[in-house]
Amino acid sequence: MLRFLTAGESHGPALGGIIDGLPAGLEINEDYINRQLSRRQKGHGRGKRMAIETDTVKILSGVRHGKTLGSPVFLIVENRDYSNWQQIMSASGPGTGERQVFRPRPGHADLAGGMKYGHEDLRNVLERASARETAMRVAVGAVCRRLLEELNIMIYSQVVAIGQVRAESMPVDHESLPQLMEKIDASPVHCYDEEAAAAMMAEIDTARVRGESLGGCFEIGALNIPPGLGSYTQWDRRLDSRLAGGLMSIPAVKAVEVGDGVAAAGRFGSQVHDQIYYEAEGGIRRSTNRAGGIEGGVSNGETVWVRCYMKPIPTLYNPLTSVNIRTWQEEQAQVERSDICAVPAAAVIGEAVAAWVIAGVLLEKFGGDTMQEIKTSYKRYLEYLRRVWKWERTSF
Repeated sequence: MLRFLTAGESHGPALGGIIDGLPAGLEINEDYINRQLSRRQKGHGRGKRMAIETDTVKILSGVRHGKTLGSPVFLIVENRDYSNWQQIMSASGPGTGERQVFRPRPGHADLAGGMKYGHEDLRNVLERASARETAMRVAVGAVCRRLLEELNIMIYSQVVAIGQVRAESMPVDHESLPQLMEKIDASPVHCYDEEAAAAMMAEIDTARVRGESLGGCFEIGALNIPPGLGSYTQWDRRLDSRLAGGLMSIPAVKAVEVGDGVAAAGRFGSQVHDQIYYEAEGGIRRSTNRAGGIEGGVSNGETVWVRCYMKPIPTLYNPLTSVNIRTWQEEQAQVERSDICAVPAAAVIGEAVAAWVIAGVLLEKFGGDTMQEIKTSYKRYLEYLRRVWKWERTSF
């Protein structure tokens, strides 16, 4: 079973992550992970924290000479800002009383978390509930991304909305993906449409002036997924439910849509379901992919794609009304250093989460203790699909 845990506070010494269940023989290095961490830090609308941090990972165990050993992989990302918070966030000794939080932010975990764990200083909540934790999830997801690349499975993302500004999502295939992602990564808002991207940046700038924050929508996709990942036999084995659950765990994501899920609810069945065809040259195929590559909780051989909808960040520089939990008087909510819009960063985090989920279901189906075992099993399955089911599109 593939599993991971993360640890660390936003202004603590570091973020840590342990991955258990990786096969031996997977090539991975710190530079590869750091490229994904760098992508997460970018984006128009990010806050001052990203000017302080230069996220770089250290691999402390589970990898030797560039290959996994089969033992737990231990990753760490140090927080450079900790030098300014050492006394406030010290694990030992008395507290300084500085930077305590008593005015919970509407929309954040501050108040609910304080009630759950009995914290009188709500900094004890926000330090862990902070989206800073997702830096480690991107590092973990990068390792899984490498595993998927060994099987010729590629992950992409693109921002399709920020605030009221929408862009058309660009069709993606294996050939166009490198060029598409190069252009998307060069965009300050992770959007292929340059005209829409300019309008998105203007929307973010307006929000900044008003002391507001903005959410939006991003699309995550996985190409070259074979049929048969996930299962319809139990609720917790369905690929769509596992993807949705993972993506909903990203801070501020409030809805996940698989394929044309929302639009499909208002259409006739004949306008929704992807008809099945057969060609002598190409075998089984679909002319559309409204299902997002998943039917009955099982991948059907088409590109797996989902959309995530992110609410505006709870910290507002023009704060909302809250209650001071020391005096029980209405006051303005706490203001913490924050982004105005983090949708482009969330898209990169979404890639990491999707890579984790897909790597997990792949190892369940093709699992072995080494990459060679997995590749052999995977190749045998693709040959079975071609021979018995006339499905020929995945190359390996």
